[in-house]
Amino acid sequence: MFLLDPRVRGDDVTINHAILREVMKSSLATKLTQLASRLEELDGLLAAPDVTRDLDRYRALSREYAEIAPVVALHRDWQQADRDLASARELLADAEMKTLAEDEAKAAKVTMERIEEELQRVLLPRDPDDERNVFLEIRAGTGGDESALFAGELFRMYARFAERNRWQVEVVSESPGDMGGFKEVIARIAGQGVYSKLKFESGGHRVQRVPETEAQGRIHTSACTVAVLPEADPIADIAINPADVRIDTFRASGAGGQHVNKTDSAVRITHLPSGLVVECQDDRSQHRNRAQAMAVLASRLLDRQRQERQRKEAATRKSLIGSGDRSERIRTYNFPQGRVTDHRINLTLYKIDQIMDGDLFELTQALAQEFQAELLAALGETS
Repeated sequence: MFLLDPRVRGDDVTINHAILREVMKSSLATKLTQLASRLEELDGLLAAPDVTRDLDRYRALSREYAEIAPVVALHRDWQQADRDLASARELLADAEMKTLAEDEAKAAKVTMERIEEELQRVLLPRDPDDERNVFLEIRAGTGGDESALFAGELFRMYARFAERNRWQVEVVSESPGDMGGFKEVIARIAGQGVYSKLKFESGGHRVQRVPETEAQGRIHTSACTVAVLPEADPIADIAINPADVRIDTFRASGAGGQHVNKTDSAVRITHLPSGLVVECQDDRSQHRNRAQAMAVLASRLLDRQRQERQRKEAATRKSLIGSGDRSERIRTYNFPQGRVTDHRINLTLYKIDQIMDGDLFELTQALAQEFQAELLAALGETS
């Protein structure tokens, strides 16, 4: 179910509240009713005279009560606003009360929409990775030199978006293209809520335009893949057995003056069980390159685990936003028409220059809203 109207264009990106209300009135209403019943049950359990004899159970019941009570209160407020709206509509037939009834109906609708948005926030499970830093990986695909140039432009786009959000960007590894841009670039982006805003960027990005080297003015299509990996905590998130990795050092081939010809500062780590290979050579310190490469490896292994969980979830319900599979085409940048189209939510924006300059707020917000709408619909289906 699409709660974001697929016909939306430009700045008019909003959740379809009419559909959301229908979801709430049906299956989701059952879920909320169940929570109200559970709250009454918790009231009785917490009022029992012997409840504090088992302190662990008492704390668990108290935590559950604290989580449920605000949701039930919001639902009751929504139900009251719904009743107020129904009453106002009944008065519309009365000529003397029509003006007052219209005002009351309008106020009730505003209240219901506000509560719906609040319910949406409190009911949906929070992604534990949302506040993490990320490793951004961009790789040129089909299209040769044009693809590498586009990879460079994508990297600049994300770097400018990071700048607008006051995030820090640090290049971990890069492989320049022959005519500019990158064959591959990996960067660490650190700041508040980085993953929450960038997590839907993983996938295939396609560009359509006339290359500067095209003499006959024909439009060419090139592609890049983007991967956004939440930064792993190597201690808490994933354990890497030292026996499972092979670490090789070699002389860096990038910038660094005479230094790169004198020391083996670059590091290549191979994870033998998975076959994953990570290289890092951007720092003059072998120790720092090794630490960065291990961090990237840990994040890739964690991402594999996350993708496996997503595949299992996708077996029970369709994901509207997409799997995050690197082969999945998610967005097209058409320069002759000045448009950017996100194929997952059928959203087209005619502001390609602003987007390429890092103005991704509209896209990221629309994707987040659609994902929330999908989760809300799924919540109703499972009640």
